[in-house]
Amino acid sequence: MTYNHTGVPVFEKLDDMSFIEPLKVWITDASKHPYKIEFLYFEPDSPMAAAIQGEAHVAYVVDDIEKALQGKNVLWPITTFPTMKIAFVYDGDVAVEYIQLV
Repeated sequence: MTYNHTGVPVFEKLDDMSFIEPLKVWITDASKHPYKIEFLYFEPDSPMAAAIQGEAHVAYVVDDIEKALQGKNVLWPITTFPTMKIAFVYDGDVAVEYIQLV
């Protein structure tokens, strides 16, 4: 696994956010932040799990997302986008996002 970013929910949209329609979430580009912070603003009807919407998470790039999910408490199942697959787990007391680049 390789560290990718830390996601932090916010309660107001920021100017430089992009909208991810299927998840109904606005995000900033973590690669533009000096500490790789991704800020997230969730629309009221976002289908994402409450733990993802209400807590910070840490994200890692993995080679095989299905393998990474084995034996984990899955918060959000695999969602596929044109360039990546993502999923969220709750590991101990921490929300973790796995990202597989495709």
